[in-house]
Amino acid sequence: MDVLAAVAVILALVLNGLMAGVYFAFSTSVMPGLDAVDKEQAAAVMRSINQKILNPAFLATFMLAPILALVAGILLFVAGPGSLPGILAVAGAVVAFAGSIMVTGAVNVPLNNAIDAGEVDWADYLPRWTRFNTVRGWACALTVALLGAALYVWE
Repeated sequence: MDVLAAVAVILALVLNGLMAGVYFAFSTSVMPGLDAVDKEQAAAVMRSINQKILNPAFLATFMLAPILALVAGILLFVAGPGSLPGILAVAGAVVAFAGSIMVTGAVNVPLNNAIDAGEVDWADYLPRWTRFNTVRGWACALTVALLGAALYVWE
């Protein structure tokens, strides 16, 4: 069980790190880069990105990141000793679910659907999408920190 718990924590760390990196790259380079070109071109490229990102590699990473954090937390509770490692990992799962999955569903996907349908212009889309994307990035980064702390305190 100890090996399984360690593997689950490490996989959860990697997946949440990948998601933090995707969100970070979008907020710090992709969106500013798109904003530097013609607004219609930016919107067209974003529509293309919205289609292409719905692929098995991204979707599996996106969905499994919080799930594996939760599984890791449960396995850490079972593996013992003490509950702090499990609490930290479960807290990471909650942060990843709330900050990545829920924010995506509540804000970023509806904005993507609106830009895809031509219901929002680039000037309204960009700041809100980027602000909430940054929230997603920080949530995944915090999850990585919590999972790392769980490994650190796990004896």
